[in-house]
Amino acid sequence: HMSVGSANFENARSAHAFDVVVVGGGMAGLAFAGALAPSGVSIAVVDNVFPAGPDQFAAGFDLRVSALTHASENLLRYVGAWDHMAAVRVAPYQRMHVWDGEGSGNIEFDAAAAGVTHLGHLVENRVTTWGLWQALQSHSNISSISEGLDRLDTTGALPLVYLSSGRVLRASLVIGADGARSRVREQAGLAVRAWPYGQNAIVTTLQCEKPHQNTAWQVFTPSGPLALLPLREHNAQQNSHICSIVWSQEEAHANRLMALSDEAFCESLTRTFENRLGQVRLLDRRIVFPLRQQHAKHYVAPGVALIGDAAHTIHPLAGQGINLGFMDAATLAEVLGDGIAQGLPINEFSLLRRYQRRRMTPNLTMMAAMETFKRLFGPSAWPLHLLRNWGMSQVDRHTLIKQQVVDRALGLTGDFPRFAQADLRVTL
Repeated sequence: HMSVGSANFENARSAHAFDVVVVGGGMAGLAFAGALAPSGVSIAVVDNVFPAGPDQFAAGFDLRVSALTHASENLLRYVGAWDHMAAVRVAPYQRMHVWDGEGSGNIEFDAAAAGVTHLGHLVENRVTTWGLWQALQSHSNISSISEGLDRLDTTGALPLVYLSSGRVLRASLVIGADGARSRVREQAGLAVRAWPYGQNAIVTTLQCEKPHQNTAWQVFTPSGPLALLPLREHNAQQNSHICSIVWSQEEAHANRLMALSDEAFCESLTRTFENRLGQVRLLDRRIVFPLRQQHAKHYVAPGVALIGDAAHTIHPLAGQGINLGFMDAATLAEVLGDGIAQGLPINEFSLLRRYQRRRMTPNLTMMAAMETFKRLFGPSAWPLHLLRNWGMSQVDRHTLIKQQVVDRALGLTGDFPRFAQADLRVTL
C-alpha cells in the first residue's frame, strides 16, 4: 500500500498537527479530502488500509457495486478521480425497469426520454476508491497515515486523535468518515437511531443468458426486492451479459437461499426474476449481510463532523447509499471552503451547523423513501397491492411526474453543492 509520497509521509510524522484529520479512507473520506484540498488547508487521511491498484485486484468483479448518479459523477470529475476510474472500467446504464412481481405494475425510465446520455454508472467500489486515491496523489497538502484510530479526545480546545501506534495528532477538525460502526461518532458521543430491517441482502455477480441491455432491473416481491445491475468487462463492451445482484430477503428466507446449491439458487433467482434475462449462472461466491437503517441525531459536535455511512446508512436498494455520502462530502467541503475564504477558522461551529442543516433533510428524505418502498412492496393486504400496481402504471404514463423522478434520481434537483453541479449533460 502506498503513501502519498514519502516526503509527505515523513512530515506527517514530525508535525503531528493538521487543520483537518479525516478518519476513514473509503469513498466518502477520500472524496471529501479531494474536494477540500484546493482550499490549501493541511489534511491527514487516517486508515489502516489504503486502496490497492488494479494490478492487485482479484479476478472478476468487486462484489460491492454502487449506482453513481450524475451528481456523484460530477463530484468525482471535479476532484480528478473520474478519468482514473474510467481507465479501469465503469458501466453507464441507459434504462431502469422496475416492476411488481405480484401483479402488472411497472415503471420504465429511459435516459433518452429524460434528455440525458445515461441515467448513471454502475461502478465497483474498489474502482471508485482507487480513482479517488490516485486523484489525491497530486495534492501536497494531503498526508496519508496507515494506522487505525485508537481513541478521540474532544475535551480540550482542539481534538486529539490517538492512533494505534500511540502517535497523537492534533486537529482543528476531525471528520468521521469511518462507516456505519463509526468510532469517531461513538468517541464524540454523537447518538444514533437504528432500525434493524429484519432483512438480509445477498450479493453476487451473475452471467445472464440474454444481454442486460444496459438496463438496471428491479423486481419487488412480497419477501423483498431483487435488483440486477448491469456491468461490463470493459467500457466499450456492448451486449454484456454480466450483472451484479442485490437480493434483499427476510432473514429466514435469505438463510434458506444461502444454503441452496449454486444451481438451485440460480433457479430460484431466475424464477423470481420471471426469466427476463433467461437462465443465470454464478460468476462468484454469494455474500450476505444484515440490513440496518441508522441515522445520527446530530452530524456535528465541536471540532467533529460525520459524513457518509458514519452519519446515515440506508437500504442498499439498487446501490444508492454512497451518493448520499458523496453529497455530504461535497457539501461539507463547500461550506468549509467558503468559510476559509471569508477568514473563518475551519472549526467554526456555525459552518458545521450549516453543513448539518443542508444535508440532514435530503438524507432523511431518501431514508423515508426507502422505508416507504419497503412497506409498499412488502407482504401486504390486497388493496395496497392494487393501489401500487395502479400507481406504478399511472406514474409510467405521466411524463411530467416521471421527469421529476428521473431528475431527482440523477441528482439534478435539490440543494446540490457546487462541486456536484458542473455540466450535467455529460457523456462518457
